[in-house]
Amino acid sequence: MGSIDDIANRYVEQWAPLDPIGATFVGVAGHDDQLTDLSPEGFAALADLDRRTLAELNAQTPATEAERVAQEAMQERLGLALERFEAGDITSDVNVISSPLHGVRSSFDLMPTEGEQAAANISARLAAVPQALAQWQRTLLHEAQRGNVAPAKQIIEVAKQCEVWADLEGDNFYPDLAARIGADNPALAADLARNAEAARAATVATGEFLRRELAPLGRPKEAAGRERYQLASRYFLGATVDLDEAYRWGFEELARLETEMRAVADKIVPDGSIDDAVAALDADPARTIHGKEAFRDWMQELADATVRELNGRHFDIPPQVQPIECMLAPTSDGGIYYTGPSEDFSRPGRMWWAVPQGINSFSTWREVTTVYHEGVPGHHLQIGQTYVRAELLNRWRRILAWSSGHGEGWALYAERLMDELGYLSDPGDKLGMLDGQAFRATRVIVDIGMHLELEIPRDNPFGFAPGERWTPELGWEFLRAHCRVEEKSLRFELNRYLGWPGQAPSYKLGERAWLAARDEARARKGADFDLKAFHRDALNLGSLGLDPLRAALARL
Repeated sequence: MGSIDDIANRYVEQWAPLDPIGATFVGVAGHDDQLTDLSPEGFAALADLDRRTLAELNAQTPATEAERVAQEAMQERLGLALERFEAGDITSDVNVISSPLHGVRSSFDLMPTEGEQAAANISARLAAVPQALAQWQRTLLHEAQRGNVAPAKQIIEVAKQCEVWADLEGDNFYPDLAARIGADNPALAADLARNAEAARAATVATGEFLRRELAPLGRPKEAAGRERYQLASRYFLGATVDLDEAYRWGFEELARLETEMRAVADKIVPDGSIDDAVAALDADPARTIHGKEAFRDWMQELADATVRELNGRHFDIPPQVQPIECMLAPTSDGGIYYTGPSEDFSRPGRMWWAVPQGINSFSTWREVTTVYHEGVPGHHLQIGQTYVRAELLNRWRRILAWSSGHGEGWALYAERLMDELGYLSDPGDKLGMLDGQAFRATRVIVDIGMHLELEIPRDNPFGFAPGERWTPELGWEFLRAHCRVEEKSLRFELNRYLGWPGQAPSYKLGERAWLAARDEARARKGADFDLKAFHRDALNLGSLGLDPLRAALARL
């Protein structure tokens, strides 16, 4: 059977051929010419691997603290994955940001593009798209027959995304990709074009399937309900939380942040409101960049400068992690996200922005904190450092372990940390950070409230709809009142919450867990507490669910 690390390393070797899309995302080489089997049988094979591995892990007795953490981390992640599979949550998932359909499309963003072999892999994967999407359709119908199906409205929103991706006047994703790669590989150009057209047509057909066949079977209500939501929350947080307490705390935290925002706004426009300060910042030519390429370059300069500034002072950033690439995504969905490096660092970590169509002007005061979140000391440091630690962490812990509560919580904590370290002394940049924090606090309220259909507190600090029960319509009103986000992007956010229950609160609840862990370590170590050492030791644990993280940090 081997040690716990042997079991973990063997899991990665067995997992990668079963999930070529996932292998591309984490940078495991050798599978870029394939797509994951999205049929019921394909999902069952992955679940069976989890089940067998859990049985092996449960039979082990850890000999060291490192083995104990490794065992607890893997048991927690694989156990929850199995629970979600058995509940039908994984196989019935249709949402606007993280469904198998999105995995198929976005896998191409991370593939190598230089050289004939890379082009051949892209062509082969393009050719595999029609089968993969047909398999996914079969899985969705199979689950619908078992009573597991996404909300009808969410299904329609994803159908719309298919149309935009495939529209020759829209993103035109697959043909444009083939044209770019084919221009450098004329011998493969015809195959690339043919396979890309097949992938585009399959995307159109998938959109039609979603509209005509699956949507009529979809749930009429978008609310997940308490049982489904509790499981999703446990998965995204890696912890069991009191959802009602977290909901109440969301109101308190948003009120606290908006009070702080008013104080900062007064420094920008004396005696003015938050909205007055926002208007002044948006009107400042020195804080405005025109053109998405110019904005990408601004992000790149700030990301690089931050690495140089923090390295050796507040963090010891490994050389492999110091490069980061800021990228414009080939789609227009509106998301900002990070993708990690490849296992050998031949592909660097990347910060992406899927700029909505028609957006060509960008306010830097809003996005300084985003660069800290997605770059250093946020995701790029957290994920890249974990990849480097082969002497401390087994392969599963380095490249596959991920908990949104840990990861997004750290990235939000990183934004606040940059303020504590003095990097947000400019009132505009600090207002941007606070605005982002308030946005995440709003998510806690709206996500839990809408999915559990809770009563809005009669004494809530905003006087908002007291005593009414949350609906998507009230969720939109609350978002509009408290989030300074362009309307199209905010609509996407609302759809994201409704289709991905439990994920949105993981940012703020994860940050709260990181702050609590730091406070506990400071109280326990007293004068011996060292912030740099705390960060180093915590990140060297790899990505853990919040409950295993809390237990591991308490033992440091």
